[in-house]
Amino acid sequence: MSLSVSLLTREYPPTIYGGAGVHVAQLVPQLRKLCEVEVQCMGEPREGATAHAEDFPPGANAALRVFGADLSMVAAIGDVDLVHSHTWYANLAGHLAGLFKDVPHVVSAHSLEPHRPWKAEQLGGGYQLSSWAERTAFEAADAVIAVSAGMGRDVLASYPAIDPARLHVVRNGIDPDEFRPDPGTDVVTAHGVDPDRPSVVFVGRITRQKGLIHLVRAAERLDPETQLVLLAGAPDTPEIARQIGDAFAHLQQTRGNVVWIEKMLPRAEVRQFLTHATVFACPSVYEPLGIVNLEAMACETAVVASAVGGIPEVVVDGETGLLVPYDPARADDPAFVAGFESDFADRINTLTRDPDRAAAFGRAGRQRCIDEFSWSKIAAETVEVYRRALEVHGS
Repeated sequence: MSLSVSLLTREYPPTIYGGAGVHVAQLVPQLRKLCEVEVQCMGEPREGATAHAEDFPPGANAALRVFGADLSMVAAIGDVDLVHSHTWYANLAGHLAGLFKDVPHVVSAHSLEPHRPWKAEQLGGGYQLSSWAERTAFEAADAVIAVSAGMGRDVLASYPAIDPARLHVVRNGIDPDEFRPDPGTDVVTAHGVDPDRPSVVFVGRITRQKGLIHLVRAAERLDPETQLVLLAGAPDTPEIARQIGDAFAHLQQTRGNVVWIEKMLPRAEVRQFLTHATVFACPSVYEPLGIVNLEAMACETAVVASAVGGIPEVVVDGETGLLVPYDPARADDPAFVAGFESDFADRINTLTRDPDRAAAFGRAGRQRCIDEFSWSKIAAETVEVYRRALEVHGS
């Protein structure tokens, strides 16, 4: 029997801004080799998916408009065997579709709202709605896919009503053909980066989750010749935009040797920045897995990252990079945070001072991507979860 699936997501190519969108974009083509897949997404019309605008009710809170798009999704889903939703944006659609059509609902846990309380700054009362939608969908789902074992533990801790037997770990992946070493230097030099000198690169949105402020502060301690390159934009709130802007301006005055590119670059250009970095820095305070670390590793770049969430399942300390302990429960302890930032700088300096070791970490990182994180393997594991969900739903 050919399995038919409706995959529900906010992000879908060409509109991708986060790890969940990257996941969906890579997973769908591989899934389509194994089963029938229709895609319901949000935003403007595009090929390969049915898109639903976030415009109802007009002028409403953003979370309410997401719910409007969710209802539109449910109405558009075809005759399928199963629905699979990604992130709270689509979880409500998946939950309602499962009820409406009496089919299994599978959710993928890319992040968890209880671990992102700062989103209340961004969404206002909408954060209560997103949290309710996620909890309701997760607790009722026939299967929950966690993108790392660390995320799996967080799911069960956040939502203890979930039967552990319904939780499955299927890790995120990477396409090593898309992310591979790029020997060219035209992009990095055009942005003022010297490929012959050590550099530390950060790629990500300006959110509290990504911990960029900690890297900017840590950079005060980096060796003077080390270049800091930030590919960072799309701040969540005006407050965090000001915080990063002020810290960066201070860094420019006191240290210099910094480059901040505030726009989303094409992935091919990002690949060149990653390739020529001595170190990729991931100072996240919360990270279910961290696809961006895989992207750096696939480009043969050593990683220095905080040891949170699923990151230790990707970055092998002392083999593909260096990990820095971080305790989210002590985020409001200035002495602890200062120590974390100091340790982060020390780990970076360790590798920029030893480029041969950094290069060896990079080679090992790319091999790890090839061996452990292929999308074909992930798609096959996902289909196996679908079959388990069908059994659960039918029992």
